[in-house]
Amino acid sequence: MRILLALILFPLFALSQETYPQDVFQSPLAIPLDISGSFGELRSNHFHSGLDFKTTGVEGLPVYATGDGYVSRIKISTFGYGKAIYITHPNGYTSVYGHLQKANGAIQEYIKKKQYQEKAYEVEMYLYPTELPVKKGDIIAFTGNTGGSGGPHLHFEFRDTKSEQIVNPLHFGFKKFVKDERKPIIQGIVVYPLDSTVVNNSQKPINVSFNKQTDGTYLSTKVKANGKIAFGINAYDFCTNAYNKNGLYKVRAYLNGVLQYQYGFDSFAFDESRYINNFIDYERFHEMGQRVQKLFELSSYPLSVVAGNSKDGTLRILPNASYTYRVELYDFHQNKIELIIPIEFAIQQATIKKEIQKTPFYVKAKTESIFERNNVSVYVPENAFYNNFYMNFEVNNDIATLHDDSVPVHKNITLTFNDVVGLTEEQLSKTYIATLDGYKLDYNKTYRKGNTFSTKIKTLGKYKLAQDSIPPRIYNINFVEGKTLKDQKIISVSVSDLHSDIDTYNAYLNGKWILMEYDYKTKKLVHNLDDAVYVQGRNDLKIVVTDNLQNSTTFESYFFK
Repeated sequence: MRILLALILFPLFALSQETYPQDVFQSPLAIPLDISGSFGELRSNHFHSGLDFKTTGVEGLPVYATGDGYVSRIKISTFGYGKAIYITHPNGYTSVYGHLQKANGAIQEYIKKKQYQEKAYEVEMYLYPTELPVKKGDIIAFTGNTGGSGGPHLHFEFRDTKSEQIVNPLHFGFKKFVKDERKPIIQGIVVYPLDSTVVNNSQKPINVSFNKQTDGTYLSTKVKANGKIAFGINAYDFCTNAYNKNGLYKVRAYLNGVLQYQYGFDSFAFDESRYINNFIDYERFHEMGQRVQKLFELSSYPLSVVAGNSKDGTLRILPNASYTYRVELYDFHQNKIELIIPIEFAIQQATIKKEIQKTPFYVKAKTESIFERNNVSVYVPENAFYNNFYMNFEVNNDIATLHDDSVPVHKNITLTFNDVVGLTEEQLSKTYIATLDGYKLDYNKTYRKGNTFSTKIKTLGKYKLAQDSIPPRIYNINFVEGKTLKDQKIISVSVSDLHSDIDTYNAYLNGKWILMEYDYKTKKLVHNLDDAVYVQGRNDLKIVVTDNLQNSTTFESYFFK
């Protein structure tokens, strides 16, 4: 039955792009589309959920509605997509435009009105179809660099409106907007000995060398093994330029011509995205910075891009048999490379041995657990980890060591420092749980009950209690107090906090709240004088910035306009 299911799914997997409308949507930009980030590309803790289009290194290019519809959602955030607009289309899809500089026309007016009503820069709005309708080709916004963007570009998505599944935009006829004649590139092959297997004299995962053949295929050196093994690949693709390494679209692996494992980035859900840490060899990524894509799964997990496989990708190498393992790597334009790996059975001695360091704290991935040491406890819910492992858990000099970041965390685990003594009430009120990275302390949102502190974390490492009684800084004001601002368009100040990060920021002109946009990358608060909140003559400015431990700083000045 599983084989029959795979045969049914295979043609659907191969031809899924034909199920989407091809001639309905236009490009969101008027310049040639140059892709700097592909759909499904491997990122930190997530798969990339759309396409990133380069904007020639500048901000302010017009962004066009890709089709008829209405603005159904607007979200303004200091992180993530920054300023983002969502347009719902009548054919069942929603397009998303992220990292915008600002919206255009009635949309920008709607946003600004909402921000002043809520007295907040960060707002989220869900709109009715009659509020902000748009036509295909309307200028809805301008490109920017807001939120978690690493440089000016447009993040662009399609989602199924009902399910909110993210769909590869290239399925919607966008293939014709981008030219891609480059084949994927393979950087490395890793073979994994499973159970008690020895592969090429190693009990640990080991690299396999390979060479490109005259026919364009890649041939590896022979893999010698006895028992259960699996493979992973380190590979990428160039799309519209030779500078941005993009992700693969589709991979298929065969043993002696029989499909063993495949995945493809056609669609996935947001709540699946963190499974990237099981999709890749996370330990190798932690140690070497290489995102090796595993062509197997030791236990099934709900990631749709690998769904439908009738096999788990693991191979059992038996005596008196020969094997050829073949991997096909594709980009969306069907540029393809093939990798051939010959395998033979061999009994070997392990010169590279696997060592398991056992501790009293054995984590069973499918079971919830509570571990305690000294005054520190750790609550682990079921399925917080992908695999069972022995956790190194130590508490020394008030530092709690929870293993290290070589083991990925999928769901929040709760770390608690119980019955903290020796601190005054004032000190307790300024205490938080910090991540210790060398000598650097990073703030974690901390919950206090009396003298007990807890936080939810998704990264293993070192943690300790820290105090923050130092208020934020406000500096680098861009005007001279008492001067007349004639041609100046903005008021800006820099803000920073030494320990617990900025929590809230509010500004007032002559006692009236004014909008200041916060960019965490530049650490600046900016007010646009076009908002026209100022009065003719003297204007008194007040800015109040508070950190997460409620330490507050107030800046006051005045200017003439």
